Amino acid sequence: MNTLRTGILMAALTGLFLAVGGALGGANGMAIAFAFALATNLFAYWNSDKVLLSMYGAREVDATAEPDLYRLVEQLAQKAGLPMPRVYITDNPQPNAFATGRSPEHAAVCVTSGLLSQVNQEELAGVLAHELGHVKHRDTLTMTITAVMAGAISMLANMAFFMGGGRDRNNPLGLVGMLVVMLLAPIAAVLVQAAISRSREFDADKAGAEITGRPMWLASALSRIDTAAQRIDNHPADANPATAHMFIINPLHGGVSGLFSSHPSTEERVARLRAMAGGAAVPVRKGPWG
Repeated sequence: MNTLRTGILMAALTGLFLAVGGALGGANGMAIAFAFALATNLFAYWNSDKVLLSMYGAREVDATAEPDLYRLVEQLAQKAGLPMPRVYITDNPQPNAFATGRSPEHAAVCVTSGLLSQVNQEELAGVLAHELGHVKHRDTLTMTITAVMAGAISMLANMAFFMGGGRDRNNPLGLVGMLVVMLLAPIAAVLVQAAISRSREFDADKAGAEITGRPMWLASALSRIDTAAQRIDNHPADANPATAHMFIINPLHGGVSGLFSSHPSTEERVARLRAMAGGAAVPVRKGPWG
């Protein structure tokens, strides 16, 4: 099913490429957009994880550099029946995390420095288990390709504007139409992201809770991260909003981010985790881990 979803998603985003190209440059524009979409799809499949990690300045760590973090990921991966993913840290004050990679054998888990400083070990385990849930469900390929493709659609629209697409006699829409397309195409790409990402977060929450056996660890972490994310900026995410759906909690705040959020409400996610815990809910320790 996830393979089918990935194919549908890539087809939808490729269709957006063609629509933008056709609107801005007619038949020639559509041909160029198709070639660009094909190249982007191939590039995204093989290299999107590297692009994403580089975008956030993530550095890979091992058992020597970050023994506690590395061993925790290792233990959770074993419980989940997954190969050991690569582990990354990005210097970012906002507590957050994401997973990437085209398959469980090529997966990576990345946490922010803010996450390590603001949650305890139980909450961190809940977050990491959630990200491994994405890996187990093979969501990371879809999520990472979406980030690259959606960003490329925005780039294509911007390129057309700066290259004078509105003055092209083959452009059937003119300057006003081109500006409309330039604004609507990225929004359409974000809507495609949101349609697929919301249900995946619930599924990853459930998988993460099952991996740790403690749904309240993740519930506590989600509440803490959501509160912090509303007051702490994530500048790389603000500069690359097409990647927002990768994170466990929406890293954007203010503006129109709520209108096109790729995440379900934190309150609903926490409520579902509390229901999973039932009468076995155990209070989570307070304070940073370590």
